[in-house]
This record gives sequence, structure tokens and C-alpha cells, in this order.
Amino acid sequence: MSLPRVAAFTDTYLPTVNGVTYTVRAWRDRWEQLGGRMDVVYPDSDHDPGVGEHPVGSVPFPFYEGFRLGAPTVPDAVGRVDVVHAHTPFGVGLGGLRHARAVEAPLVASYHTPSGEYAAYLSVNGTVERLIRGTAAAYERWFLDRVAAVVVPSRATGRHVRETLGVRTPVEVVQNGVDTDTFRPVGADHERAFRERHDLPAGPLVGYTGRHGYEKDLPVLVEAADGLDATVVLAGDGPARESLEAAAEDVDADVRFLGFLPREELPAFYSTLDVFAFPSPVETQGLVALEANACGTPVAGVDAGALSDTIDEGENGYTASAGDPDALRETIGRTLAERDRLREHCLDRREETSVERAVETLRAVYEDVLDCA
Repeated sequence: MSLPRVAAFTDTYLPTVNGVTYTVRAWRDRWEQLGGRMDVVYPDSDHDPGVGEHPVGSVPFPFYEGFRLGAPTVPDAVGRVDVVHAHTPFGVGLGGLRHARAVEAPLVASYHTPSGEYAAYLSVNGTVERLIRGTAAAYERWFLDRVAAVVVPSRATGRHVRETLGVRTPVEVVQNGVDTDTFRPVGADHERAFRERHDLPAGPLVGYTGRHGYEKDLPVLVEAADGLDATVVLAGDGPARESLEAAAEDVDADVRFLGFLPREELPAFYSTLDVFAFPSPVETQGLVALEANACGTPVAGVDAGALSDTIDEGENGYTASAGDPDALRETIGRTLAERDRLREHCLDRREETSVERAVETLRAVYEDVLDCA
């Protein structure tokens, strides 16, 4: 059976660096490797579009550096498709809704991130923040109730969509998937080279990579580093970095900030770590945790959001109560102590978390909505 032709509409795409961008690109690449076609509509940027990539007019989003607001338009080149997949309910995603109606194709929507998480960036006080969160949730419910299926990356996110938002549309869990060809153990020589390149000492390394956003609760990790017998390294950047660096000066710990790492350097980063520490309570899947696992590195995370599902206790890591530095410190210590055993379990799980497995599940979702159309 031939693969349906798909048009993906997303408000974040290359060259922006985040989990949504990588997921859209990885799904598209795998879809085309299987012989299908998946066009991508995205906000115009510095990215040089290739075949099947269609930029639309956009403007910078003033409250979120690097993000652009795309116009809800549909390029003529997209044409007739079998399935429309919206990776956002805003801007470009509205263009996806329009196109699905115009060509009478089923619309599938991915729920990557609750937009209410970013209310603090847009508000001046708690009352305004609550108003923005409520408005965002109502809008998300409106949009998602107009699609044929909602795709979520974890069971926890599915519960949020069904129970918190009250969406009536069928919800399907499709993990974002890890590029296991890229994310794999790099070997001792590459690990030593990574340490030398970033002037990291010998001994245990505990680290995090990702956006330094306030919602990620990274101060908990900095506090958990106090007295920890390991060097703590944070890669990435974001609005909270300056305050995190200031907080790191007040703890009895070796905490280092590596800044942004190019994607090709991440496998060496993950492989060099003994433990990946993840204090964020707001993840819809926590793709970086799975990337770390694919490189053989266990995760010390929090029992909140998708990490409650992503981390299997004693298999690929351990969890602590969210917002508790002492509990996270203890969990990091336990994970360090069991690192060798946990590493084997992480490597055994590589196939089930691969992007290939994810796209096979996505294909079944597309076929189901086409059967019901």
C-alpha cells in the first residue's frame, strides 16, 4: 500500500533549534525514505528551502527570541494532499486547518507543548498570567476539537489533552522518536576528546542540555549540585542562563556552562556524561532524555509531566519529586551508583524509542483517519 501524501504545517522549523523542529524534520526524512511525500509549510527564515519545503510570510515574535510568527496562508505548491498535519494551533497551523477544509482531507494535529507554559513571558503579574493561561487552553481546545486525531508524544500529555483541556477528539500516542543512527555511544576516544575540547576534569559528569527557560526549573539542578561529588555541566542557552550562572556561584559545587552545542556534538556530550539530570516538570516527552538513553546514559529526572512515563524506575534512570533539590541530589547519587547496570538497560531500549518505530505508528494514525474520512 502506497503512503498517503502529507502536508505538515509548523510554526517552528529550521534553522531554529528545538525538539519540534527536529521531530518534524526527522519524520519528514523517514517518510520520504519509505517512498512517501511530506511537504512542510513553515515561517520564512534563513533556512534555504529544498524540494517540498514551503516558507510563508513571517514576523519576529517579540517575547521569544528566535521564534517567528507565520502567516496562516497556504502556498500554491502544496496542492492536493491526502492528510494535513498541523504541528501548531497558531499561525501556520491555521493555514493547515484552512487547507484541510479546502482539499477535503483529514486534519491531524500534534500537541507538542502547552502554550500556557509561556504565559509568564507575556505577563506582568499573576492575574495576567492566569488570564493568558486560561485563554490559551480555551483556544487549544477549540482547535483540537476540529481535527480528526490529536497526536501526543506521551501518555501524560494525552491525559492533559483529554482531562485538563477537555478535548473530545481521539488522542493517539506517537513518540517523537530518536535518530538512533546519530544518537549512539561514541566510544572512549571521542569522550576523552570532548572533555579536552571543553576543558572538563576527570571524574563523574552530570549534565543537562536544552533551552535555559524559567519553566524548566533548572535552579533545582544548580541547588542539587551543592555538595555533589561530580562536575555538573549545562549545555544550551536561554533567558534563564544569567540567573543560573549567578546561582551557581553560591553553591559548593563545580558547575559549568558550555553554551550552545551544535547537534553533531550532542552524541559525544551525552556519551561523556555519567548521568543526564532533568529537573523540568513541564515536558510533553523529554526528547533529550531519550537521546541520552540512546547513547547509554541514564537519567535522573523528576516524577512530573511526561518524565513520569519516559523514565522507568531502575531501568533507564530514577525520578525525584519535582522542585526538591535534596531529592534530586539523592536521585543523581543513586543513578551514579548504578550507572553501569542502567546503561545496559538504556541500550536495550534503543529500537523501541527510534524514529523508525515512531513513523510506523504515525503511519497507522494516518491510515485510520483516512479510513474514517
